[in-house]
Amino acid sequence: MPKIRCAIYTRKSSEDGLDQQFNSLHAQREACAAYVASQKAEGWVLLPTEYDDGGLSGGTLERPAMQRLLGDVEEGLVDQIVVYKIDRLTRSLADFAKIVERLDAAGASFVSVTQSFNTATSMGRLTLNMLLSFAQFEREVTAERIRDKIAASKRKGLWMGGNVPLGYEADGRTLKINAAEAATVKMLYDLYLRLGTVREVKEEAARLGLRSKQRTSPSGAISGGTPFDRGHIHYLLTNPVFAGRIRHRNEVHEGQHPAIIDPTTWETVQDRLKSDAAKARSRDTGGSSFRSLLTGRLFDETGDRLTPSHGKARSGVRHRYYVSHRLIAQSGEADVTGWRLNAQMLEELTVRIAVRHLGDASVLAAILLDATTDELLGARGRIVERIGDDLPPDVRARAVADLIARVDLAPGRLGIAFCPVAISAQFNVAEDRIDPDQLRVATAFTMRRRGVETKLILGNEAGPPDQRLLTNIAAALGWLDRIKAGKTYAEIADEDGVPKYRVQQAICYAFLAPDIIRQVLQGRQPLGLTSKWIFRHALPLDWAEQRALIARL
Repeated sequence: MPKIRCAIYTRKSSEDGLDQQFNSLHAQREACAAYVASQKAEGWVLLPTEYDDGGLSGGTLERPAMQRLLGDVEEGLVDQIVVYKIDRLTRSLADFAKIVERLDAAGASFVSVTQSFNTATSMGRLTLNMLLSFAQFEREVTAERIRDKIAASKRKGLWMGGNVPLGYEADGRTLKINAAEAATVKMLYDLYLRLGTVREVKEEAARLGLRSKQRTSPSGAISGGTPFDRGHIHYLLTNPVFAGRIRHRNEVHEGQHPAIIDPTTWETVQDRLKSDAAKARSRDTGGSSFRSLLTGRLFDETGDRLTPSHGKARSGVRHRYYVSHRLIAQSGEADVTGWRLNAQMLEELTVRIAVRHLGDASVLAAILLDATTDELLGARGRIVERIGDDLPPDVRARAVADLIARVDLAPGRLGIAFCPVAISAQFNVAEDRIDPDQLRVATAFTMRRRGVETKLILGNEAGPPDQRLLTNIAAALGWLDRIKAGKTYAEIADEDGVPKYRVQQAICYAFLAPDIIRQVLQGRQPLGLTSKWIFRHALPLDWAEQRALIARL
């Protein structure tokens, strides 16, 4: 009888209780081991390697133990994965499909010791998909509930955790002033009002010996206490916490904590920062009201630098671009090709790639050589503080740009090289403790054209949904229901205040195949499938014919 090598995988979403002598991971492993032992007669053998992910969400596959396990499966070291429940493996239906695909390719399988079904049958796979759908639904509902709770608490002015800003100490669900640190905050604001630029404030703060907030982890590791860089100073000058307020995404609410900076003074600083930024952007772009973040750092596949440019639409709106330098230098010459990309779109794509790379816990562990858990947690906290989602988009984009040394653009590929000096300052570690090989990331992208508009889509992710197409489909489905109920085209047109021909033309959207509608919802439909195309072509009612026709777009 052939042996079936079994690997037990355990996971717990939170870190609560992991320090206990017998925790949830141990309980899962014990139950799985007992199940494997019960199958000894079938040739099941338990492998000694432990695959445990403690304190990690099931909403992503970016888990160290999970990646090691899948790697061992693909190398032929594991025949069967054993889990306590399916949701320990993943809570995402899409991720589960990826796992099953990798297991099938390696000739491996998995079993849940508390949920018995046979995935070799269609009914078993349906049951499994239903279980995973509910697991994913539970995760999404829990996440929504937490987000709603945080939003509601911040609207009431409560402090909802995270790195405590310079000048404050945590005091339950609010903050109290740390007098010594508050003096540093006031001095930075005074310096800016007196000197007028963040660069000069940085230089003067360094001369005066001002330092960032020093933090001590539960284990006693110390971080911070370093000179301020320009990005950190800008963050402090724009943080509404110092004016007694709480920021949540793009909204600012009155907080329940005392202000360090008078709100009027804080508003004055914001006005000056915006005014100075507008002047700087105007200098950078020759009068344009925007600044190109990647200037001097963006190169194409030939090594040619991409130059910022802008054009003005008939409406008077300025549009920024990055253009291969040869297109400008050899303007008018024949057979000269190069890049001309929407600057804002390319910058947003670059920022997303950089944030995703630096925000990945496994990447942080690889970047910081021999880092302790406390150092990794501290680095993660500084990443959230400097380039987290709660920051205004322009502040976040500038902070990310400060960490980038070079961006290389090639057909279907975008590569980013981070600056070791900037990363060293960001993580507050010596430069020789940073692995330079991990400071590069390359990602595939595609260009989706819809009319004159070009979208840059990262990797295999969906593009932005076609809102006009979705609106037409939703309207048509509603009209079809009313037609089934006995309404005429004319009655529907009168009720909705639209021309009768509009209802007659658009009703065809209701007969799109369900999978095509699903693609539209996900932004994955063929590039040529637009509202204009549907109006100009006779759409067959047979779904197979629809798919064949649309696949050629």
